[in-house]
Amino acid sequence: MSNNKKKNLSPVQQEYQQFQSEREVKRPVLTNCIKAFLIGGLICLIGQFIQTFFIYNFNFTEQTAGNPTVAVMIFITMLLTGFGVYDRIAQYAGAGSAVPVTGFGNAVISAAMEHRTEGFILGVGGNMFKLAGSVIMSGVFAAFVIALIKTILIEWGGL
Repeated sequence: MSNNKKKNLSPVQQEYQQFQSEREVKRPVLTNCIKAFLIGGLICLIGQFIQTFFIYNFNFTEQTAGNPTVAVMIFITMLLTGFGVYDRIAQYAGAGSAVPVTGFGNAVISAAMEHRTEGFILGVGGNMFKLAGSVIMSGVFAAFVIALIKTILIEWGGL
């Protein structure tokens, strides 16, 4: 806190600020980053194994194996979230579990589970798509902008 802000605090508030800063738990930032990196990497490695499984067992190409791989990863995440396992993984891994597509699946199913008492339509369906809707909308808009830029470059740029 800057000295300017400390001057505006009363003596009791300053004493409390000092009390709070002495007792604040220091977060292990480096350890948390390493955990996030390792667990996020493990999730991606599992995804790579699933993609390789689709390529070798179902004759997918690298381009076509991506969609079923993502679907399976999200399905696995939703099952683990439903059984309460993914939340423990996320608690340990932090951002490492939130960044891959599995974090999206976890967020969607968590919202659905939280509001299931309100019914299937207004509770589960309505709240499940609060997060999913914005993510899908952003993806569709980004794809449109990229396709527009690519079309302009091909038509006018002669690429």
